[in-house]
Amino acid sequence: MKSLRPISKKLGTTLVAGVTVLALAACTSNDADNDDDTNDDAGGTSQPAGGSNDEAGDKVVIGFSAPAADHGWMGSITESAEKLAAEYDDVELRVAEGTNEVAVQISQVETFINDGVDAIVLLPFDGAAMTPIALQAMEAGIPVINVDREFEDPNAARVTVLGDNYGMGVSAGAYVCAQADGNEDAIVAEIAGIDSLPLTQDRSQGFEDALSECGLDVDARVAAEFTVESGSDVTEQLLQKEPKIDFLWNHDDDQGVGVLAAIENAGRDEFTMIGGAGSKNAMDLIKSGDSVLKATVIYPSTQAADGIKLARLLVQGKAMGDLVEVEVPRTVQLYAPVVTAENVDQYIGSAFTS
Repeated sequence: MKSLRPISKKLGTTLVAGVTVLALAACTSNDADNDDDTNDDAGGTSQPAGGSNDEAGDKVVIGFSAPAADHGWMGSITESAEKLAAEYDDVELRVAEGTNEVAVQISQVETFINDGVDAIVLLPFDGAAMTPIALQAMEAGIPVINVDREFEDPNAARVTVLGDNYGMGVSAGAYVCAQADGNEDAIVAEIAGIDSLPLTQDRSQGFEDALSECGLDVDARVAAEFTVESGSDVTEQLLQKEPKIDFLWNHDDDQGVGVLAAIENAGRDEFTMIGGAGSKNAMDLIKSGDSVLKATVIYPSTQAADGIKLARLLVQGKAMGDLVEVEVPRTVQLYAPVVTAENVDQYIGSAFTS
């Protein structure tokens, strides 16, 4: 990758903070030099010297609820959580059926509360609508781990695990700037997701901010709906309107299946395409080198698996081993790295299938 021009303090801070948090979140074994202190009134504990957070402890019953697996990323959310839980003999994971109905998801959490589970990992279909029931769980002494879509009230969750939508846009824009290599006449197009969603707005804002650092802007923009069909439809319209494009960023690799189909049908190959979310399909194409798709920006589908791991640490009174703090953090925000042919093997193992 060609070198970037200096980026602003705001964008640089976003990227560095993301890397730091990922490094901390990825490592949960305690340092062997930790003292044999027991937990204080705050509820945290230090593990015995030479111990590990992965060693079996008291049984932990975790309730898990997420929206319906109506696309690859969401399907991987539940699959990754189940796979992670199965690695621990001391974890019992109770998975509610995926639903896109708020009333049904509320009833699922009510059941978890009534059953007295030890913790709840919740990816809400609607964060605002699920806030009251999450507060009830917290008031009942059941820690809630909020995944991906934030509650309205921070007190509704003990821990919040987030991807970085703004950072996705920054990463995509920084990659375009590097490849443009000072060409301020490069034509940049963007295929967004659902425009009414804050996550889409954040991704677009990050992209715009990063491009401005190298004198570029978004010359053409359309919005799809995170589906294959919508991706195909809006891309067809975009390509008819724009006779020449140098770079194209598509926010979502699931809708990217349709985007790539439309590009192939139009016989267009003059531009470099960047994907979003990090599907295995996209990474396979990147690795092959036989596509306009040259990179994708990861939005981790392993967030719920991280939530399961953090729930286990909370209930067992453990901390994150590489932190001095004896409690699990309130917020963990994951990084949004760019995957290219040079580093694809590092990420493809945890990628989801569109």
